[in-house]
Amino acid sequence: MNIDHSILTLIVFVPLAGALLLAFLPDRGKTMQWSALAVTLFTFLLTLHLPFRYSYASQPGTFQFEQNLPWIASPVIHYHVGVDGLSMWLMVLTGLLAPLGVLISWRAIDSRKKLFYILFLLQQVAMMGIFVSLDLFLYYGFWEMSLVPMTILIATFGHSDGRRRAAIKYFLYAFIPSGLLLVAMLWLYAQTGTFDLPTLAALAAQHAISPNAAALGFASLAFLLAFAVKVPVFPLHGWLVDAIVEAPTAAVMVLAGKTALYSMLRFSFAIFPDQMRHIAPVMIALGAIGIVYGGLLALVQNHLKKLAAYSTLGQLSFIVLGIFTFTIAGVDGGVYQILNESLAGAAFFMLLGLLFERYGTYNMREYGGLAAKLPWMVTMFVITTLSIIGLPMLNSFVGEFLILSGSMQSNTAHHHFWTALATVGVILSAAYMLTMIQRVFYCGLGPKPENVIAPDLDAREHLALWPLVALFLIMGIASPIWMRAIDTYGAPAAGFRAPVGAAVPSCDDAHPCRVELTMVPAKEVR
Repeated sequence: MNIDHSILTLIVFVPLAGALLLAFLPDRGKTMQWSALAVTLFTFLLTLHLPFRYSYASQPGTFQFEQNLPWIASPVIHYHVGVDGLSMWLMVLTGLLAPLGVLISWRAIDSRKKLFYILFLLQQVAMMGIFVSLDLFLYYGFWEMSLVPMTILIATFGHSDGRRRAAIKYFLYAFIPSGLLLVAMLWLYAQTGTFDLPTLAALAAQHAISPNAAALGFASLAFLLAFAVKVPVFPLHGWLVDAIVEAPTAAVMVLAGKTALYSMLRFSFAIFPDQMRHIAPVMIALGAIGIVYGGLLALVQNHLKKLAAYSTLGQLSFIVLGIFTFTIAGVDGGVYQILNESLAGAAFFMLLGLLFERYGTYNMREYGGLAAKLPWMVTMFVITTLSIIGLPMLNSFVGEFLILSGSMQSNTAHHHFWTALATVGVILSAAYMLTMIQRVFYCGLGPKPENVIAPDLDAREHLALWPLVALFLIMGIASPIWMRAIDTYGAPAAGFRAPVGAAVPSCDDAHPCRVELTMVPAKEVR
């Protein structure tokens, strides 16, 4: 069998095999670190097969590297996996962040190392499974699986007495809406007789899932609520700050955003397109409010991880705003910004973890004057900060520009106002990030730097950080490398689906390019 047919299965289950291997290895010296690093590097190399073998000229809306095998006869459940322009780069991103998470945890985790790295690999299995599953039942298994290792990581390896409370809060916030998600999936199966996503999407395009509009609306809300809590979308962010403050660095790098935003785009947009368009004005408003709310709260924080948590809320709200504009620029920018936020956020949390390793505090008031003592540390902080605030030539600028352009082109009521409000968030992000840099590195010498002698970045830490810094620049100046695949999802999601009651675009001799004419402005903006 061609490896193209089994590559996704290998990517998903190699970390599982690695976790089983670690369970039988002795926890001595650096055995766990080296073993986990080997497994995650091998998995990352497997994910690189996807962009090199991906057919960028394929029909938009189709899946590649697909594998569809019967699993359970009744109810009809298949092992159906595949990737497209939405999920392919997320697979590579997850593969990249895993070995970096191992490197950054090399010294930070000095007890229960076997448990930590097994849970970390299981979390990677769950995330990869979420990104490739095209059967709702299979997807739900990976979705629920992702809660368990993260909850245990927070409860066991948090750095304060509040870790168990944070873990329970995270679990309950995510698990309760997931129950509603399961009910909605079972209702869909009762209506259609299938869990297969492409089949459900085709039925949705024909308005053939159910004649009961009210039941369909409730099902769409169950899907949206489960994903919105996990993003999180304002005001459903009650778990976020506690979880980020307590989670170990490697876990917090993958804690928020990616899987839930992907699930929203993959399942809510595909199965409930009309319902998502109807609720888009509310989601755009919540996105814009979340941007400003997160920015204002980040601006007044003295705790570095709380600042990072509210910054994350603002960045994720930006993505929510973009994808619900239902414009090509907005959807493409939102998908691209998922990658940017994940990379910049990962680098920021890694740097915060390295500061904590050296000085044992996240309190900004105890820092100051570090620039003279840790020149490489401040260099990495400044570059990461410039990426987060969207400096031109760096990666986040592309995503934010596309999102704001798409928002301005949206047909949603009051979209000009929400776009202007979201733009305020860009100013706020610059304010709180640059203030943090000034207080931590350029104020007068604080009590911690004065009393604690700490080394600058070592070779292992440079190895973990430089790939992300390089990607900040490459993704800022060579975004078409990623956009070629993203467009194959973004264009049909935003440009080829008309709302209920709207005229469907058509081509004839007199108007041969009506669909193309609706797509060109967004492409010109990019």
